[in-house]
Amino acid sequence: MNAVLVVGASRGIGLELVRQYLAEGRRVIATARNDAGVARLKALGAEVLRVDVSDPASVSGLAWQLDGEKLDVALYVAGVMDRASATTPPTREAFDRVMHTNVLGAMQVTPQVLPMVEAAQGVFGVLSSRMSQIASVPASNAWLYRVSKAALNMALSSARFDYPAARLVALDPGWVQTDMGGAAAPVSLEDSVSGLRKVIANLTPEDNGCLLHFDGRRADHW
Repeated sequence: MNAVLVVGASRGIGLELVRQYLAEGRRVIATARNDAGVARLKALGAEVLRVDVSDPASVSGLAWQLDGEKLDVALYVAGVMDRASATTPPTREAFDRVMHTNVLGAMQVTPQVLPMVEAAQGVFGVLSSRMSQIASVPASNAWLYRVSKAALNMALSSARFDYPAARLVALDPGWVQTDMGGAAAPVSLEDSVSGLRKVIANLTPEDNGCLLHFDGRRADHW
């Protein structure tokens, strides 16, 4: 059975993706960076790899840990938030933390797993955000996070030209009730993830390289 891979699966949307794919009867490989995350994933029944996406040395070992796999779905879910606005210059530490996790990690994972996705003619998705959309940006809050997700979209859209046998998409989960989104968010974790899974299962050729919202809408203007 070909696998589903979820990179950054120890909590929130990543953990729920693992739970729902396992409930569907899929074989799931998931990554976590610490003991607590590994334990949560093993308790669900996932095959677990220890990977810290903010550490290039850790990410560099992903390909050999997955050697021989074919991946129907591979998802890069890892991400961190910085909420400062444009009135505050980001520190080097904040910039490195956000960009390493949200962008560099994804760009390091991409060439390692895409051959395995192509082997299954599968889907590679990165967890983006509606906050990445430049044409419709409404405010400057979380500007470093916005920049990182816009860069992630570009990385994804560019990579599709090198992997024509796979479908590559950026995915917006909505404003979700997670630790990052907060309890006041309008979208439940379960609804967001079930929506993302439906989007992934119903991709069209026209969706390749695009930003897709969890409710199935395609972002016309990035």
